[in-house]
Amino acid sequence: MSDAIAIRRLQGAELEAALPALAELRIAVFAEWPYLYDGDLAYEQDYVREFAAEPGSVLVAALRGARLVGAATASPMMGQKPEFRAPFESLGFDTSKLFYFGESVLLKTFRGHGIGHGFFDQREAAAREAGASHACFCAVVRPEDHPDRPADYRPLDAFWRGRGYEKVDGLVTSFGWKDRGDVAESEHPMQFWMRAL
Repeated sequence: MSDAIAIRRLQGAELEAALPALAELRIAVFAEWPYLYDGDLAYEQDYVREFAAEPGSVLVAALRGARLVGAATASPMMGQKPEFRAPFESLGFDTSKLFYFGESVLLKTFRGHGIGHGFFDQREAAAREAGASHACFCAVVRPEDHPDRPADYRPLDAFWRGRGYEKVDGLVTSFGWKDRGDVAESEHPMQFWMRAL
């Protein structure tokens, strides 16, 4: 399967052209467990445009022909919103040396074929090129007994640890979004993971 998929960084006009598909992909993938995100296309389109406008931002695309089937983003932590930077700054981290990995979204059909490794390889290379000393990302924390947790769910912790990432004690933030089936947004705890490059 993976040999039918091209994994590469998009820049300039190519990146701009991919933004609508990225917004739709985020809604589709984040609707699944553990995010359960009830996505809003207008919000997503604004979000991805804001990401693309940030200098140093990287979009790694998984393409089957011209179709975007997966994507991963990254950008310098200094360019992130205060709520992203604040947990690091409060613990004394130099955010000018950090590269933040945003979403990594891949349609279910294409999972399990090494594309996730390709996403990390490309983003880590971009972070090193930018002079970052560490890479980080965050993941939602859900209760083990959550009623929507699928019986066959396999957490990605082992994959992330295999890539050299570890949870950082005390490095937690929260983001608000509307879960599927809810009438309003709620806050969700997000645990940061980090590794030296």
